[in-house]
Amino acid sequence: MNPDISRMARSLYEWLWQHEFWLPPGITWEDMQESEDTHYPQPRDLLLSIPFALILVVIRCAFERAIALPLSTRLGVRDKQRPKPQPSPVLEIFYSTRHKNPKEGDLLSLAKQCDLPVRKVEKWFRHRRNMDRPSLSKKFSEACWRFTFYIISFFTGLAVLYDKPWLWDHRECWTGYPQQPLQLSLFWYYMLELSFYWSLVFTLPFDVKRKDFKEQIVHHAATIFLISFSYCANYIRIGTLVMVIHDASDCFLEPTKIFNYMKWKKTCDSLFMIFSAVFLISRLVIYPYTVLYNTYYYSMEIFQPFFGYYFVNVLLIILQLLHVFWSCLIIHMVYKFILQGTMEKDMRSDTEESDKDEERDKIKEKEKNGITCFSNVTSNGYIQRNGSEPLDNRPHRANGHAKER
Repeated sequence: MNPDISRMARSLYEWLWQHEFWLPPGITWEDMQESEDTHYPQPRDLLLSIPFALILVVIRCAFERAIALPLSTRLGVRDKQRPKPQPSPVLEIFYSTRHKNPKEGDLLSLAKQCDLPVRKVEKWFRHRRNMDRPSLSKKFSEACWRFTFYIISFFTGLAVLYDKPWLWDHRECWTGYPQQPLQLSLFWYYMLELSFYWSLVFTLPFDVKRKDFKEQIVHHAATIFLISFSYCANYIRIGTLVMVIHDASDCFLEPTKIFNYMKWKKTCDSLFMIFSAVFLISRLVIYPYTVLYNTYYYSMEIFQPFFGYYFVNVLLIILQLLHVFWSCLIIHMVYKFILQGTMEKDMRSDTEESDKDEERDKIKEKEKNGITCFSNVTSNGYIQRNGSEPLDNRPHRANGHAKER
């Protein structure tokens, strides 16, 4: 290796691991030396999470193929038959290299190149997008895997923490900090959670892409940084509380999705209401008090602020902002459920935008053919054609009876 590069790498390493960044004032790395009976978290331990994450990816693939997919068939989850687009090299090249949803000018140009009506070009792109959309069985399998993991992780966390004093008295998170020995059960709990989130990052390009995709990336990144930093700085106790709080609500979200894919509407609605209550209480009440208040105020009783103190609080606040974002979506859905008595299709952004595009195109096509469609038009609120009166102001039939909206 070039001596200059080696010197720069050594300087960067020494700068990164300054004890002022990671430990409270008055504590150095010499104070964190291990003995035969005392072990502290070591940053190199985190490297184990990468091979463990790859193992989880392999286990997930085997689980989805051997268990989830056959289970979806037995439970009546059927994939919708999607018409395949006619072969067209020009349209395929445009779709692959430029845009999957061309604008009006591009449609006109492509229609001329292919000697096709614009309507057929629009239809080709809609069918082509549908081919790339995840199937219902894929969504079901993904939800089954996550549900299985969250159940295992949540009860593992409870088993690890039930006899720990900081679960019941949050000030105990800071007793003796940072010289808190690492217990083997806490080490494996950390590895389980960190490996899972790394596995989600590895499979992100292949998983179901939802409308909150960017927020999911921020969430995974913040979670991995938070788990990793809390391990290196020996924030193990507060980290375990964060993980078990998050797993509590996720245990209800995934089965809600599963029953939604199975079209068990009443069960899905009931589970969603339970999930909403658990999510809002755990993320907007328990998390701020148990974690944010604890980390921001109680820790100050033990040590003075340092870089690690500010950094971990910033990460925790980023997670809380994401909690608020998702809570707004959930509250909106609960509000709709209370008003309409039925759950929206879009369960925490679980319906892709192309579904709505296809639905709108079908409505337009029916309207052009002189067919007025009264069903499946919840997204627009009303249909208006040829300057006529909006449907919201007209009587329509529901269950065979005329009814005013």
